[in-house]
This record gives sequence, C-alpha cells and structure tokens, in this order.
Amino acid sequence: MVTIQDVAKLAGVSISTVSNVLNKKTYVSKPLQERVYRAVAKLNYVRDSVASTMKLGYTKTIGIITSDICGLFYPNVIKGIYETFSRQGYSFSIFDSHVMGDENGLKKEEESFRLLFSNRVDGVIFVSNVSREKEKAYIEKLKKEACRIKPTPLVSIERDFSRYGVDSVYYDNVKTAWLATRHLIDCGCKNIAHISGPIDEQIPKERIRGYLEALKERHLPFDRKDLIATGDYTHQSGYRAMNRLLEEGIPIDGVYAANDQMGIGAIKLLHDKRIAVPGRIKVIGTDDVFISSVMEPSLSTVHIKKKRMGKRAAEILLRRIAENQGKLENTGEVFAEEMETKLVVRKSTDANAAEDRSLMNW
Repeated sequence: MVTIQDVAKLAGVSISTVSNVLNKKTYVSKPLQERVYRAVAKLNYVRDSVASTMKLGYTKTIGIITSDICGLFYPNVIKGIYETFSRQGYSFSIFDSHVMGDENGLKKEEESFRLLFSNRVDGVIFVSNVSREKEKAYIEKLKKEACRIKPTPLVSIERDFSRYGVDSVYYDNVKTAWLATRHLIDCGCKNIAHISGPIDEQIPKERIRGYLEALKERHLPFDRKDLIATGDYTHQSGYRAMNRLLEEGIPIDGVYAANDQMGIGAIKLLHDKRIAVPGRIKVIGTDDVFISSVMEPSLSTVHIKKKRMGKRAAEILLRRIAENQGKLENTGEVFAEEMETKLVVRKSTDANAAEDRSLMNW
C-alpha cells in the first residue's frame, strides 16, 4: 500500500509539504505542487480520507433518526438531507425508532443516539417520540450526551425543541389536524372519526388535540372516545382501524386519518365494504405523499414540505458543524423554522375536485 511517506520520498519534499498540497491548507509554490502531483500520479496514491478527517475531529458521517423509515413520509425528508450533505462528501447512519409489537419507541430512540454518539458522528438530525411532560429533562440529558465525546450538534425535525436550545425545523401538528378536520366539517360532515397514530407518542396526541378543537368549535361531538381508532401509520392499520369504527355501528360520515397511508387503508376497507367515497363517507389524510394524487378516488390531504424540511435541517446542521469546530459545546443563536402546511382538496372529500395527478418524481 502506497503511503504519504512514499509520495514525499519520490517528490523529494517533506511529508508536511505533501499534506499541505493535497489538503490545500497552506500555500505551496507551483514547482513543488507539480512535483507532488507527479509523484501522486506515478505511485497511484489514494488519500486515506477517514484518517484525514479523524485528525480534525471529524468522521464525515451524519446520523439520522426517523420514526418509520418504511413509510412514505421519511424517504422524502431523507432525500432532502442526502442531496445537501452528499455534495460535501458525507455518509449517513440511519436509525429507525418505529415500534413493532411491544417495543418501546423511546428506548429505541435513546439507543440510536448512544450508538451514533459513540461512533463520533459529526451531527444528528432526528425526530423524537418523547412526551411533552418528559421532553425538557430528556432534551437536556440528550444535549449533555451530545457533547460527552465531542461537540455533536443536533437538529430536530417535526417538533420544535428550540426552547431547550436545539435547532428545529418543524410544522404545527395541532394546526395540521385542525385544517383537515375543519375541511370535513365544511364539507357537511357531522359525525367525524379519527384514525390516529400510536397514542403514547407526542405527535399523535397533538393531532388528536387539533381534531378535537375543530369539532368543539363547531359544537360537534368531541368527547366520544369511540370515534377515535388507533393505528401505526401503515396502510394495514388504517384498514383495520376503519373496520373497527364500522363495527361499532356509529353513523360516520367523515374520517380524518393522521397520515395518508392510513387514509389509503381506510378507503380500501370502505371500497371492500362497497361504501361510497366521498358519497357516503368522506376521507382526508395528512402529508400529501405521491400516491395520494393518483389513487382512486384521489385522497384529500394536508401538504407538508417533506423534502424541504430535510434540506433545511441539513443546511442548519452543516452550519453548526462548521461553527463548532474546536469548541467544547454547541454555541450560537438557536434556529427554529416552522414549515408551511396547506390543505389539498381531492376527490375523497369532493367528487367535483379538479384532477392534480402527479406522475413525476416517483
């Protein structure tokens, strides 16, 4: 294996001169640069980028923690992160805290952080399942762990932790649920059910709150637990939850699903039961994933800028990595950006809605 010492010997220069030429850290005269480059070419020398970055305290690796990597939401977020960091030569370690069976999502999340910190990643973009009641203590502990080995900046997506000193790119989950439920009400629905995510997690709790607020504002039933069925964000759970709601015998005329995948599952169940959508029951989801515009009927939803959220989180993290070089802790003004959300009306709530089929970027 050819080493930097071999290059220096052939070029007739010091090892530090070779390093300065290849890393472009210090000015080296053109004649010396040419000697080094000729030696590199002749020996077919390849730099050890890992060793180079480790000397500077960097691994050129970013950690990402999602809560359902197999869903249709996070791949778009990760794409935004990837496109930003890959241009800078970074690689990625991706962990998923999605629960299966009796698993504990928060424990999986904590273990993911421990592994990422021990592997000395340069920063972490994450979504957290921690409850509102426990979030302050949890985030403070997380910040300490992030600086135990080296300063490791954190960026939260989906939830705003800026009040605890963590940069955040997020959207208002209460508002998102309120928009969807209010649309069903405006469409004439009076008995509106909700298919929620796992109710022990904070984001589903916030969406339930937005759903209930919209019902209460219009003096519709808002204290009936039988109108809420729990899913796990998959289309299968949406199918099962819709079936449970129908088995209760409640005269439902509208359904708000906490994400599009569960909304798609709900529509599939209604189709199998020969229940007309939107004629008899109107359905709306959240996220605006690609399949929502091309299914039959197309799914009304609340649009969230998924790729944009990942891109902004990556840009903030890159800035923090540069700022924190050589420092013992994360510094600088905390950044918080709320992503815009927008109601998208399609045929699952309005049979006369205009077609907006998206056949690009599949």
